Amino acid sequence: MKKDSKGLGLVIPKRIRVAGTTFYVRQGQVVGCPSKRGKKKWFTLAQLKQRLKMRHSTALWKMLKLCDVMFTERRNACQNFMSLANRQLPVVYVPDDGIMSHASFLMPNIPVSDGTLPMVKLELGEVDGMPALITDLKTWEEALYERFLFYTAVQSMEGNMPRVRFSMREISRSDMTAVDGHYVLMDEEFADEMKGWALVHVINDRCSPQGIVTRCTFYKRYTTDEALEIATESYGGLTELGFLSGE
Repeated sequence: MKKDSKGLGLVIPKRIRVAGTTFYVRQGQVVGCPSKRGKKKWFTLAQLKQRLKMRHSTALWKMLKLCDVMFTERRNACQNFMSLANRQLPVVYVPDDGIMSHASFLMPNIPVSDGTLPMVKLELGEVDGMPALITDLKTWEEALYERFLFYTAVQSMEGNMPRVRFSMREISRSDMTAVDGHYVLMDEEFADEMKGWALVHVINDRCSPQGIVTRCTFYKRYTTDEALEIATESYGGLTELGFLSGE
């Protein structure tokens, strides 16, 4: 696709390929990645999407596993996380240019736990004018031997690569505020659009299945048709034959 530059009479290409490198504009900056047009096309669209999903889930897990986590519904925590992430999270289309191979993105529903206790419903909002994380935990339903694991996820740029880092701390009901019969957490940080949170309820060795809640939309720029086109080209394009995946 080409764009006309008004007033100059110029036709500016959306991307240009020079000496084996494709240059394109991302977020107002010129970015280059190796052109792989000459490589044999191995992927159908479905296969490429699955590859990108696995790449992103792996990048997220490498950061999350640095915290104490509880995934109790599969043989090991990694398998449990990967299954949930691949099923719940959207595909992010990142080019195969080396720089982005370890990128990760903050988005809703990143799993931080899996277990048999009821999920704690979480919602970002305001209480008395203060940003808040609102839970459905009722003030009269305390349990013996319970704990709460409070996760914070932060999206940042490390060089030119976006990455999510996670932290976890234990809290108790006394760290929360009772409002209209439910517990909430109140803090200015809950207005931060580059952070996300999850609250895991733990009783003995059981836990609730929880995912991140966040206002962050940064990841959406990598879910567009244009991002898919750029990623597809960086992988050498797509095969039109479906026999590789049985399609």
